[in-house]
Amino acid sequence: MKSASIHTEYMGIRAKLTDYSQLIKFRLTFTIVLSSVFGYLIGFSGALNWVELTALILGGFLVVASSNGLNQIIEKNYDILMTRTENRPLAQNRMSVLEAAIFCTLTGALGVFLLGYYLNQHAAILGIGSLISYAFLYTPLKRVSSVAVYIGAVPGAIPPLLGWVAATGRFSAAAGILFLIQFVWQFPHFWAIAWILDDDYKKAGYRLLPLKKGKTKTTALLILMVTTLLVPISALPYAINMSGVLSIFLLTIGSLILVYFAHQLYKTLSIDAAKKLMFASIVYNPLALIVLLIDKI
Repeated sequence: MKSASIHTEYMGIRAKLTDYSQLIKFRLTFTIVLSSVFGYLIGFSGALNWVELTALILGGFLVVASSNGLNQIIEKNYDILMTRTENRPLAQNRMSVLEAAIFCTLTGALGVFLLGYYLNQHAAILGIGSLISYAFLYTPLKRVSSVAVYIGAVPGAIPPLLGWVAATGRFSAAAGILFLIQFVWQFPHFWAIAWILDDDYKKAGYRLLPLKKGKTKTTALLILMVTTLLVPISALPYAINMSGVLSIFLLTIGSLILVYFAHQLYKTLSIDAAKKLMFASIVYNPLALIVLLIDKI
């Protein structure tokens, strides 16, 4: 009897932890924080400061976790309408809005504190800016206009910028380039996802493809054109002596591969082509940061 009670308690704790993992979108949060770590490593010089790096990881994780949780609070009544989000804890009422709100408030405040206290005020301001713009601008705009994706790309591009600023204590052209690469990269990435999940998004009234007409030749052309911007951007790190020849070579190749898959989407307008573009973009982002880090070394 006691064993059964312990097992039941264990399963309850496990289920609650799973709910919190879904609330903060743990895997997504981890990958976002990883890009800020790369930004820090690219920007720092001298002996590595492990206290700063730990504060960046923990503070960044808490801020992103808070942003993702607030996103689900706002979208609670719409998540239940979509197949990909219908099992989230708030949508299924396994977690109350009050519980999620308290958790998000505490994690967001603690995350910003860690960034400001152990790093610098610029890092804290960027953390606050990313949280507010993602949760309170991008999230509600998703049902109003496709402009939401452009707004959402701003907090999405902040992590490597935040990492650089955390390491150097200042803004610079190099920091701007890290921001620009991640900002432009998000469009083929998220538009490919929007293409794949368009029918599901429509159930909740979300408008995430760039044009109202949806999955058309014109929409695919716009995706191709924006993806092509990554090619000239690939030369910018070399142009300001941020990195060497290796970066311009590998970043250009990576960008051209994305352009190829975007062109395939333009030619076929197929879900399969959108999936290939999405997976290629998933690989491109961390590899671009790794290339810049290796070239710096």
